[in-house]
Amino acid sequence: MISEYMEHRVNSLTESGILSAVTVLMALIGVYVPFLGLVAILLWPLPITVLVVRHGFRWGVMAAVVASVLIAVIIEPTVAVRLALAFAPVGLALGYGYRLGWSGIRLVTAAIVVSVLAKGIALMMVFFLTGIHPFSGQLEMLRESYTQAAEMYKGMGMNEVQIEMAKQSFEHNLGVIEILLPLVVVTMGLLDTMVNFIVAGKVFKRLGMEVPVLPPFREWRLPQAFAWLFGASLVAAYIGHANEIPILFQAGMNGYMAATLAGLVEGVVVFEYAMAHYNWSRWASTIFLIMIFMNGLLFQILAIAGILDTVFDYRKKFFGAER
Repeated sequence: MISEYMEHRVNSLTESGILSAVTVLMALIGVYVPFLGLVAILLWPLPITVLVVRHGFRWGVMAAVVASVLIAVIIEPTVAVRLALAFAPVGLALGYGYRLGWSGIRLVTAAIVVSVLAKGIALMMVFFLTGIHPFSGQLEMLRESYTQAAEMYKGMGMNEVQIEMAKQSFEHNLGVIEILLPLVVVTMGLLDTMVNFIVAGKVFKRLGMEVPVLPPFREWRLPQAFAWLFGASLVAAYIGHANEIPILFQAGMNGYMAATLAGLVEGVVVFEYAMAHYNWSRWASTIFLIMIFMNGLLFQILAIAGILDTVFDYRKKFFGAER
């Protein structure tokens, strides 16, 4: 009995050390290797998820702490803080849900909530420690890139009036990006959760484990709350703009865009369901979707149709789908 316990402890320590080293290596790739670094950062929580599932929540926390300390020493303390606060909770949440056998929907929903909260806390912590806006570097990089491009076009003889108009358009778009930064944080939380959920599922399947899965894409149906969010956000954005209340306008714009993106997903789901119902080929439906995404008006129609589907359920009304 004692020997089995000691063997388990040794295995846990060994695997924890190996996976901690993997997280440090992924952080190094994320900081110093272009393009591949983005993938490494997105998958940074994965070793923690594996460790929690195989050995328990405590081992996952210990590995995250050890990896963060090593990253602080090897790279930079602020990088360690950002990774530990923004990404480690995602790995812990996914591992915890996998270990308890949660359904795919419950697991993904909980992990997304944890991820978004973690990234919000990480950004506030970075601002508190450095006094620098978390996205200031990226926004400044965009401005510098545009300035260089404008100089290049000017050297090629481009009309200065056109360059000035392009500059005004660019500054407007950059202002929109700044307004939508909260939505960027939510999107980041959604993206890294889904990537790690999918990859972790493949890893655990290779290890012979049963893993929770999400319903088929054509059966997805988002809650009616997105329709209410869409309407309330339009009202909030209008009142905020008309009465010069920046925070209300920003909240309204972020809610509007979030609801629109959700409606777009729902619209694609309904479109795919209709194509399958009428036995259209995959190639035909893909071509039609590409055409829709390339046309601004059709793009908006698809998003609004998706938002309305959360209320009216077209698949049940028109195709007899059972709920």
